[in-house]
Amino acid sequence: MTSVDLEGKAVVPAKPETIADEIVVSRHSGDESYLNLVWRRFRRSVAGMIGLVLVAMLLIMAVFADFFAPLDPKLTLLPYGPPTTLSFVDADGTFSFRPVYYPIVETGEFDPITFQPLTGPDLQNPKYLSFFVRGWSYKLFWVIDSDIHLFGTADGGPLNLLGTDKFGRDILSRGIIGSRITLTIALIVVALTTIIGTLVGIICGYLGGRVDAWGQRFVDLMLAFPELPLYLALATLIPVTAPSHLYIAFVIGVLIVLRWAQLSREVRGKTLALARIEYVRAAIATGAGDFRIVARHILPNVMSHVIVSVTLSIPAIVLLESFLGFLGFAVKPPLISWGLMLQDTNTFSVLGSYPWILSPVVFVLITVFAFNALGDGLRDAIDPY
Repeated sequence: MTSVDLEGKAVVPAKPETIADEIVVSRHSGDESYLNLVWRRFRRSVAGMIGLVLVAMLLIMAVFADFFAPLDPKLTLLPYGPPTTLSFVDADGTFSFRPVYYPIVETGEFDPITFQPLTGPDLQNPKYLSFFVRGWSYKLFWVIDSDIHLFGTADGGPLNLLGTDKFGRDILSRGIIGSRITLTIALIVVALTTIIGTLVGIICGYLGGRVDAWGQRFVDLMLAFPELPLYLALATLIPVTAPSHLYIAFVIGVLIVLRWAQLSREVRGKTLALARIEYVRAAIATGAGDFRIVARHILPNVMSHVIVSVTLSIPAIVLLESFLGFLGFAVKPPLISWGLMLQDTNTFSVLGSYPWILSPVVFVLITVFAFNALGDGLRDAIDPY
């Protein structure tokens, strides 16, 4: 849209450089809402868009984990089997239109030094990669019986793209299934800590006085606890024979208790600043109730910080669960998580001989990068300055 100055020359308005300028422009034009402006700025962030796509893929993988897993995570094959190598060339050197691989089997010979059985490709039994194949049975959404999988082999042969662990279980399938537990723990912890921390922070910052004083002393007490030693000490109180679900509930409960205080302190600081802004004072002067002021004026203005805090807190919980699972204090078999899978990497001899055991780290790295990139993009898009 152009305008004409006093001399009759066309004037093109300058492109808004911040979201605050864009909001002013949108109020005059009436074309875009605040969410549309945030989305337009967010699309400019390459890292943010990559993070959004990866987060969406991770969530889809977790929901439909059984469909994406090529093998039964409990199926035992060749222990410490190397990753399957796909190729488009058959054993005789001819080109194949479908990816082909040769299963790794024991050759019947032994290593003269370690006396471990030697393995090698079975060149007489090629397998071809196929999509939407039938395999092990599962319940989609825990209700619908199905045995369709995204990829695999038509005859159900072993396909270990990331190798197998010490029990011969497929690492890729266990990593896909394990995303459910790890991401569920992270999402539940972050959701509840966000609700508790936001409510406590707004109440303390808005009411002030003794409520704020006593509330902040309790927050100081929670922040003073050493998180990891306290968790390890409390974990010893659970019997070894306790079911896995009890361990998961314990992990979630302890993380919620110890992690809401930091967000509460941040939200309180923002609430103290917002409570002194003119439109909040005007609402108080016109007789608006406390609930209306908090719900209509303060909460929407702190949500930008809360949303970014959520996207940055999920990677921290994923890393913590992986660390606790590695120590054996998070998830117990038969459940699967990325931290539990990393227990196989606790000896240097295993890492030196079978480096593909570290494959679960790839899932953790992708998840942490995805949520951090998403949070960084959202922070730049929401920040009005």
